[in-house]
Amino acid sequence: MNKQLLKHSFQLLNAEYVKLGNKWNFKNVISPYYRLYHIDEGEGVISSPGVKLKLRPGYLYLIPSFTLCNLFCEAYLSQYFIQFFEESADGISLFLNFRKIQEIEATVQDIECFKRFISINPGRGINRSDDPLVYEKDIYYKEYTKLNNLQSIAVQYESQGIILQLISRFLKPEIFHHDKQINIPSAIMDSIGYIQINIGTVLKVSDLADKANLNTDYFSKLFQRHTGQSPVAYILQKRIERAQYLIVTTNKQQVEIAQMTGFENVQYFSRVFKRITGLTPGAYKAQNKYLT
Repeated sequence: MNKQLLKHSFQLLNAEYVKLGNKWNFKNVISPYYRLYHIDEGEGVISSPGVKLKLRPGYLYLIPSFTLCNLFCEAYLSQYFIQFFEESADGISLFLNFRKIQEIEATVQDIECFKRFISINPGRGINRSDDPLVYEKDIYYKEYTKLNNLQSIAVQYESQGIILQLISRFLKPEIFHHDKQINIPSAIMDSIGYIQINIGTVLKVSDLADKANLNTDYFSKLFQRHTGQSPVAYILQKRIERAQYLIVTTNKQQVEIAQMTGFENVQYFSRVFKRITGLTPGAYKAQNKYLT
């Protein structure tokens, strides 16, 4: 079996069939987890910078984690949905280089997958509100994490299989070229893992290069070749992604989040956050949404 297939796993947050109205109207939603929809009735719109998709019955829609989007329903919309976190052995998201809203036509098998998934994961709906600002709270994440831990191993395996099957429908050949799946050298893999574990500490490229027993310049070139980013850009991206998660899921103050994600002061943290996400940490926390 290709070991590449074993790199990614997914942890369930919510899953349910819902009927929505015009209160489903949220802007600048940018969450640390994936959203997967199947629309069976009505109409709606998902949009993001440069992309606007009409939600149509008979189609699947995927919103990768950390993808800025707007959600809108004018009158009526019913959908099956699954929300889930991604975990990967090397810390690299499956959709790292393609964080865009995607649409494909649903098959009978896709629809059965949604129904089966919800049937084996009962009680996983968003019962309090459809508003991400309400349900994206640390206490609710902990609640659903506890439910995951209570699942039987059979349900865990089947749930993983269904998410993988649905995700596979979006792995389009024109985007995910097999010949581009080059094995990452162990030195770079080890560095990525070290960054993930130590994201809240001082991380110097020279130290990473030393740990890999490589010249700093060569290490930087090798890192960029296999990740698409320089070590510095990668570290900042991972710091901000972790900060986004903390802002969304906890009530921690900006100063504390800056410290936890390795920034030397809150001002620098705020500047980098805005440069990467387009929003200040305060605006991100207050809105978690809206971009027309």
